[in-house]
Amino acid sequence: MNNFNLDALAQRFRRPQYTVEDYVKGILSGDRSILSQAITLIESHLEKHQQIAQQIIERCLPHSGRSLRVGITGSPGVGKSTFIENFGLEIIQKRQKLAVLAIDPSSQVSGGSILGDKTRMQLLSVENQVFIRPSPAGKTLGGVAQKTRETIILCEAAGFELILVETVGVGQSETMVQSMVDFFMLLLLPNAGDDLQGIKRGVMEMADLVVINKADGEAILSAKLAQRQAANGLHLFPAKASGWTAQAVLASAIEKKGLSEIHQILQKYQSQTQQSGFFAQQRAQQSRYWLHQSIQQKLQAAFYQNTAVYNNLINLEQKVESGEVSPFYAAELLLNQFLSK
Repeated sequence: MNNFNLDALAQRFRRPQYTVEDYVKGILSGDRSILSQAITLIESHLEKHQQIAQQIIERCLPHSGRSLRVGITGSPGVGKSTFIENFGLEIIQKRQKLAVLAIDPSSQVSGGSILGDKTRMQLLSVENQVFIRPSPAGKTLGGVAQKTRETIILCEAAGFELILVETVGVGQSETMVQSMVDFFMLLLLPNAGDDLQGIKRGVMEMADLVVINKADGEAILSAKLAQRQAANGLHLFPAKASGWTAQAVLASAIEKKGLSEIHQILQKYQSQTQQSGFFAQQRAQQSRYWLHQSIQQKLQAAFYQNTAVYNNLINLEQKVESGEVSPFYAAELLLNQFLSK
């Protein structure tokens, strides 16, 4: 009797089994619970889950593409969480649906910040027009980024009109984020003179908008100085292919200043690049880029999962380390072995 009750209880709380049709129908109707479960399938490493996820993505693809994708980055302490929450609240007041995603390659080691961010974004996370989702930790940034891009497709199919892709830290992840967004935003602190020194030239060059956050109270003067420094830095870069002129603006997420203006800038960018044809052109280039990325990742996975090749790799690693063979010749041997199978 007890066993029966336990089985009945387990059955009651067991997650329902959806078909691909159920997932697609739920996503297109904006069901956030089904959307979350579909993204979990995308993140899964199980082959059967990947097969289902791919079918869902392909079915949702014709319904995607009708959003503005915005990448947001900034150094630790710049206030991304508060900025995203209050900017998000500004967005939904304008009756737009918002999805917040995150790429955090550090989360495998540190536990990541976006999970904490979701807890801190208490006002934003309870809104029906908002969907917040962290990316899974992965061994390679490319893998994490690919899952984020697939998640974007599902979020767009679910009707989210603005998608914020947050990246943690300033480094390789920014390049990956730029390959999947339409607009790239860099957040800086009022004392950005030192901050700018630690930011790679490439990150500044990618920026379509630099936001000097925390421009309030006694920090106003230093924020204005940082704005001038950032603006001067942006003028040093070549003209953007989009025809857009990057600018630096002031904002205070806490005091909710400058957020409406930033939203207007996003709208202006979208309108300008859609009229010029750059918006669609960039999306097409990004899709081509992710085609090649996917090929490389699948080939790499197949290579290392080949038992015979992997065993020979261990042997050749020792010979490379001892100087018996060159790394280039060893790589050629391994690739020939892999391709001959």
